[in-house]
Amino acid sequence: MASFDDALARAAELDAADPLREFPRRFLRHDDPDIVAYLDGNSLGRPTRASAERLATFISDEWAGRLIRGWDEAWFDLPLALGDRLGSVVLGAAPGQTVIGDSTTVLLYKLARAAVAMRPDRTEIVLDRDNFPTDRYLIESLAGDLGLTLRWIDAAFDGGVTAADLTAVVSDRTALVVLSHVAYRSGYLLDAPALTEITHEAGALLLLDLCHSAGSVEIELDSWSVDFAVGCTYKYLNGGPGSPAFAYVAARHLDDFVQPIWGWMGRAAPFEMQQGYVPAQGIRRVLSGTPAIIGMLPIQDTLDMIDSAGMPALRAKSVALTEFALSLVDDWLAGVGVQVSSPRDPACRGGHITIDHPAFREATDRLWVRGVIPDFRRPDGIRIGLSPLSTTFGEVVDGVAAIRDDLAAS
Repeated sequence: MASFDDALARAAELDAADPLREFPRRFLRHDDPDIVAYLDGNSLGRPTRASAERLATFISDEWAGRLIRGWDEAWFDLPLALGDRLGSVVLGAAPGQTVIGDSTTVLLYKLARAAVAMRPDRTEIVLDRDNFPTDRYLIESLAGDLGLTLRWIDAAFDGGVTAADLTAVVSDRTALVVLSHVAYRSGYLLDAPALTEITHEAGALLLLDLCHSAGSVEIELDSWSVDFAVGCTYKYLNGGPGSPAFAYVAARHLDDFVQPIWGWMGRAAPFEMQQGYVPAQGIRRVLSGTPAIIGMLPIQDTLDMIDSAGMPALRAKSVALTEFALSLVDDWLAGVGVQVSSPRDPACRGGHITIDHPAFREATDRLWVRGVIPDFRRPDGIRIGLSPLSTTFGEVVDGVAAIRDDLAAS
């Protein structure tokens, strides 16, 4: 068994050799002594120094200085301009298909409702029981409203939806398949190209939830032929608490896309204030009300970093972090009854891992007090989320060691 000092020495070597080693310093309070290890970057990313400056400048210069003129000068087009940049840097999406606005829940509803309307003769929606609660609740509500039937997939607890799982449930009755690209609990990374192909062979449409993958794994929505996607921006994209989500609608669907929440910002010529709703051309038709401009500002700084580093480098760092964390878990925690509930194969794993032990509910509270911050996922899981831009290998050692010490003391 490796000693703490040996593990720390190995972490120091990995941090020194890390091509992304300069990026953690770009986040606020990364050197805060009260935060020993932040292991929850897949729930809420750290704020960047650049974003703190951008927000202050925006308030003093753009908001205070330009006032309502800001809408004509920049803000009106920001949801589309920022969507295009996100599509280019992170999503593998050509311009005109991605927009920022609303919460993940609202955008998920818009996309799902519009998608099933495109398959009016079909009666079923496919999803899995381990999908994020919002996805399950919303699709259950939608199915109830429209009289559609849900076809549930029961995926492996430490895995996720496979090609075989999906093949077994799709049919000529399937209108829509709703899946998370990375499973929120296990971290399972599904084979998006294969599942898209299976969905399309059945004549159905695919809606991917990218909340736990955008910014941690490489995504190619266009080349995979995904139909629709949605995701949040406050995890690996560091947008801040409640920052607006994003929606992707493949260009081939835009002319037929009719979203259910009609608002003035999604109308053609919105400032004409005309009677009757006529959807805007292109991706703007996804919008409804006035977008949250301030909430979009920090995303720009993370996209600058991702663009500079490149998604392949971020993915390589993410894999290295989770591999290192798993090696420490195997060395220090397996002997005290901790089980790994995430895929061992890095090709099937996103940016976080989950470990299980009956004592972890109480342990999580104690760890937070000590400045070690993972999160807890029922029934017995600690989820270790490692953001490739902000997390160091030294933090991983400190975090897993603290979990080991807490179990030993309890």
